[in-house]
Amino acid sequence: MLQKIVIKNYSLIRELDISFSPHLNIITGETGAGKSIILGALSLIFGSRADSSVLADKNSKCVVEGYFNISGKKAVAHFLESNEWDVSDEELIVRKEISPNGKSRAFVNDTPATVTLLQQLSSLMVDLHQQFDITAVGDIHFQRKVLDAFAEQTDVVTTYNKGFEAWQLVNARLEELQQQKLNFQKEYDYNLFQFTEIDEAGFKPNELEEIDERLKLLNNTEDIKSVLNRINYTLKEGDTPLVAQIKTLVQQLNQIAGNAETLTQLANRLQSVQIELNDIAGDCELANNQFIYDPETLQILQDRQSLGYKLQKKHGVNSTAELLLIAENLNEKLSSVLNIDNEINLLQKEAAVQELNLNTTAEKISRRREKTAGPFTEKVNNLLLQMGMPNARIKVVVKTLPQLNAWGNSQVEFLFNGNIAAAAKNTDAGFLPIKKVASGGEQSRLMLAIKSLVAANMDLPTLIFDEIDTGISGEAARQVGFIMKNLGTNRQVIAITHQPQIAGRGDAHFFVYKKEEKGIINTSVKLLEKTERVHTIAQMLSGEKPTEAALKNALELIESN
Repeated sequence: MLQKIVIKNYSLIRELDISFSPHLNIITGETGAGKSIILGALSLIFGSRADSSVLADKNSKCVVEGYFNISGKKAVAHFLESNEWDVSDEELIVRKEISPNGKSRAFVNDTPATVTLLQQLSSLMVDLHQQFDITAVGDIHFQRKVLDAFAEQTDVVTTYNKGFEAWQLVNARLEELQQQKLNFQKEYDYNLFQFTEIDEAGFKPNELEEIDERLKLLNNTEDIKSVLNRINYTLKEGDTPLVAQIKTLVQQLNQIAGNAETLTQLANRLQSVQIELNDIAGDCELANNQFIYDPETLQILQDRQSLGYKLQKKHGVNSTAELLLIAENLNEKLSSVLNIDNEINLLQKEAAVQELNLNTTAEKISRRREKTAGPFTEKVNNLLLQMGMPNARIKVVVKTLPQLNAWGNSQVEFLFNGNIAAAAKNTDAGFLPIKKVASGGEQSRLMLAIKSLVAANMDLPTLIFDEIDTGISGEAARQVGFIMKNLGTNRQVIAITHQPQIAGRGDAHFFVYKKEEKGIINTSVKLLEKTERVHTIAQMLSGEKPTEAALKNALELIESN
């Protein structure tokens, strides 16, 4: 709800502060007084563009602020949250500034906002209907929402829509997996060949590195055995074995060891050397027996090494561990094909169940739309008749679609026929989409009729009607006034009008006028008291100097609310 608008330095407006009623607000004033200027200022905070030409004082900036109560407005709260704006307060302030250099800035609760975001936000809070505008009444999505609201199945359609979105996500994932499977299948044979090649080789961790070490020993077996034999021979065999020589030396030292402690120590040390060299000789003999040259084993190891080097080179790696890791990765790719098949099967079953449920719900929604189309059409046409459009009719077409969409399996479209002859003959001839054939005034009254029927079932924003009464008077204007009054019972309506029959229905009546101050013409607005309303409406009935009859008639219009 638009609680208040503050306008500073805009066109003929120096400074203006208007607080609106939550119900039906009427704005009247003589032609040229500035009613359209107020709407122009309003349109700035709705996302319209402007430049410095709108400045009343070219040296000061223009500021337009709209104060909105967004309590209970779920769509507005969701929009603010999705754009990371604060929604902790029930009041929302939208501000537009235009500087003397022509640059403009917009703010939502003091947070900078782009023009696009401002337009999106304002569409959730205000619905502005001006003469010759192409309004939402011609939009098939709005038409579908209206018919569903009249059928009292908005919640059902919303639930269906969430299910449809979930179904689309499942189908998108299914398509993604099927594409992955196709890609995997193209590579499957190649990956299988590479994996089998490594797997059949049967390499164990560090096997190639261990083969390298074993081959070094086998290839040097003769040299190793020769050295070990020579050491053993020198230590224990030969003409003068080294161990025997040291043994003799130990005996000689022992003969003189009793003469001094130092000699005893030397004898012990030399005996330790004798024992150690004797052990070394024995170990060399054992080692020599272990190193056996085996041509068959050598060939086997060389073949394994050759196979390993070939696979390492092929895959660009340098170790057994890296080669085994490649095999593991290949195996995962091969296994993923089977895993994808399982997931695809599960998703296909899930999608089938979802589609079945959606089709069932969509059929119920469509049947309800078809059943409601007739009564809705009749009510709208009756309202058009009351509003001075006796030869205009709408026709609601519910068309079955070949596949599910976000709102069911049917499409709703309102067709319009304003032709006298076609309407009188009661035929289907001449019915065309509203936006193609209905004038601005016809669309505005159509919107009024439609929204008055579904106001209780739709979360409508503030409705602003600019001279919706153009071309009507008398009883038709009185009926439009009744409809607006009814519409304003549960939501805010702001209407600029020249018709006293409509003005008399307002919960708040604002009068726009011009006044001159120090040679400067300024547009002002006044909230009229009851006596002022009577006089103003009487002027609308009979002229600047209203008659007693006009004053009495004006009072009756106001008190008949």
